Amino acid sequence: MGKLILWLFAAGKMGKLLTTGGTMLLSLVVYSWVFGWRYAAGFVLLIFVHEMGHYVAARQRGLDVGLPAMIPFVGAWVSLKDLPHDVETEAYVGFGGPLAGTLAAMCCYFAARDTDSQLLLALAYSGCMLNLINLIPLMPLDGGRITAIISPKVWLIGVPLLAALFFYRPSPMLILVGVLAIPQLQAAWRGDPGPNPGYYTVKLESRINYGVLYLGLVAFLAVMSYSIHDMIKT
Repeated sequence: MGKLILWLFAAGKMGKLLTTGGTMLLSLVVYSWVFGWRYAAGFVLLIFVHEMGHYVAARQRGLDVGLPAMIPFVGAWVSLKDLPHDVETEAYVGFGGPLAGTLAAMCCYFAARDTDSQLLLALAYSGCMLNLINLIPLMPLDGGRITAIISPKVWLIGVPLLAALFFYRPSPMLILVGVLAIPQLQAAWRGDPGPNPGYYTVKLESRINYGVLYLGLVAFLAVMSYSIHDMIKT
């Protein structure tokens, strides 16, 4: 009986790994058709590192979290089986992805500078833009999860930013984000604290710290995106 339980446990772990590996392989194949396999492989790895940032941050806070899964041209996610018990934990987990993703993009950038690789430079630009867009202060993006610690009303700022991005570069994914954001925007507009009024109770020092880190990361990614774009040979 004990061996059977161990086998089932191992099979469950293997199933999670197969799900992650399978969705990564699917993404690699689909992106390869559009961008070529070298860029596709790098792009999938950048997404994977971003999601593993969330995974590690969630585990650090003692949350039960699943391994990453991806859907090409839709997005990637880690499934939180335990929801954050306060907004500071949610912001911490939200920060994990963009921080890890930015680090991965910078690795591509410095490697590109050393090797004069346009491929790595393109990946560095994509990594910066991917994380910058993800920091738009709107749920369910990471920026919405982070800025919730300041105030859910900050999400209202994300609406014109998302609209401007859509008009600059239309994408069905941006429409999906807008639709998913509607319930949270309505709650923020009404000042509804949700089912747990104490969820957003946090020290002012934490609000300031997360706010400064958020704005700093946004500024850094914006500057790097602009600089790297100018370096890419067209």
